[in-house]
Amino acid sequence: MPTPIILDCDPGHDDAIALLLALGSPELELLGVTTTYGNQTLEKTTANALRVLELAGRADVPVASGADEPLERELVVAAHVHGESGLDGPTLPPPSAEPVSTDAVAWIADAIGRSSSPVTLVPTGPLTNIATYLRAHGTGGIERIVLMGGAIAEGNMTPAAEFNIWADPEAAQIVFDAELDVTMIGLDVTHKAVTGPDVQTRLREAGSVGVFVAELVDFFSVYHRQTYGWDGAPIHDAVAVAHALRPELVETKLRNVQVELESELCRGRTVVDLWLRTGRPANAHVGVDLDTNAFFDLLVERIARLG
Repeated sequence: MPTPIILDCDPGHDDAIALLLALGSPELELLGVTTTYGNQTLEKTTANALRVLELAGRADVPVASGADEPLERELVVAAHVHGESGLDGPTLPPPSAEPVSTDAVAWIADAIGRSSSPVTLVPTGPLTNIATYLRAHGTGGIERIVLMGGAIAEGNMTPAAEFNIWADPEAAQIVFDAELDVTMIGLDVTHKAVTGPDVQTRLREAGSVGVFVAELVDFFSVYHRQTYGWDGAPIHDAVAVAHALRPELVETKLRNVQVELESELCRGRTVVDLWLRTGRPANAHVGVDLDTNAFFDLLVERIARLG
């Protein structure tokens, strides 16, 4: 039986690729997509989710629009990375479909209630929707949460913090405090999923959807080349989806994770007790290594299935 998942995302180049990976993977049953602010405003990320589903011929997958701002912080979006549309690079037509009338939190509750087996949540943007859901509905019916966010020792929004956690650290702490199986796929892992010329060539040879993904990476690579000197871009969010369907791709350690909420300098840092210094109980499986070659083999193969 395929694993039922809900992808909570803010497309975003790597979110779009994560969505396509989920669609191309028969091990997963994508119940629907919920959207949040993050890589761009909620209006734009929702439109982008609809556009990518239509590209893949899956307009039947419901999209529910969610949070348009953090729980307590001011809204900041990552237009400096993802461009004015949030999905700059290749050209997609405006979506012909609309999101469902139900908001994301209510839609998640309904989807979990209707599912015949526990649902895996895969959030790849700020965690506002998921935290709001947990506050309102608790943990029943959720199998696990596999989130893209955080880091043990890196930052990409600030020297201390990864963007998704930094954007709404209060929401992130609610998720890490939940009595659930939580896996954190952070920068320590996703920065090992950097494309290069070989991966780009393989994607372009994988069909029309593969060409679209390669063009996304072309744009996404510009920021990362200028910032890090990389000859490619990290496909952050697709690693979370890949782990949900093939857990062996990511090595994890069960550790305590706390989110820094008080310091502005270190706002949103995920403080991972990697060496068991604090005595705090473990609350998350933390990604520490990635089988990079196997990840890209999987990604290219599943993108090719979409035509």
